[in-house]
Amino acid sequence: MVGGLFRNMKYNLDFWRNNVHINDNVLHCAHELGVQKVVSCLSTCIFPDKTTYPIDEGRGGGIHNGPPHSSNFGYSYAKRMIDVQNRAYFQQYGCKFTAIIPTNVFGPHDNFNMEDGHVLPGLIHKAYLAKKEGSSLTVWGSGEPWRQFIYSLDLAHLFLWVLREYQEVEPIILSVGEEDEVSIRGATESIVEAMVFKRRARRILFRKEFRRQNRKSQMSCLSVAHFHSSDRNQMCSFGKRHT
Repeated sequence: MVGGLFRNMKYNLDFWRNNVHINDNVLHCAHELGVQKVVSCLSTCIFPDKTTYPIDEGRGGGIHNGPPHSSNFGYSYAKRMIDVQNRAYFQQYGCKFTAIIPTNVFGPHDNFNMEDGHVLPGLIHKAYLAKKEGSSLTVWGSGEPWRQFIYSLDLAHLFLWVLREYQEVEPIILSVGEEDEVSIRGATESIVEAMVFKRRARRILFRKEFRRQNRKSQMSCLSVAHFHSSDRNQMCSFGKRHT
């Protein structure tokens, strides 16, 4: 079970219960059926709310060294429990269960719901509506926080690498330097440019009364990517930039 900020804030208990059940069912069945290796996916939201940057990549970045942000504590703690179970299965049965910690994922077939989706698909949907209606694009927050994003198909390739090559139980953080982060304002402007807004509709309004507390994102892996407009449905699809 996964969702955006507002859905997490509203359903913390549901996120906890559903994800803990998923974790336990998958890992228990894998053990019972003799699966040789399991790679689970954690989330950057599992990191302590109060931490220092850059995050130490050793021992999974210290994910258990403090409480997560209160807005999505149910989902965050449930995801942390995957690491606890992986260690317990290894200690008791020698199972090669591990996890990766990616960043904000985006790509084809994303959830574009503005209430339940994550930041990039939500911005794409808002930009699409603003272009369709010829209105200004209003974005909650200041646009100042910095984030890292990974293209979903690149993440799939990294999953395969971890499955074949990574032999540790410790969760692996897929990280890049802070110089490769993208501001919310920059991401929004890229979406607007990709959608080829008419001049009268290019104005972007950032609502500063809804600020996120943390300026910097947690460590993760950024896949360099760009948006390109689709003539068929006027939404944004995704493609990698080749350098």
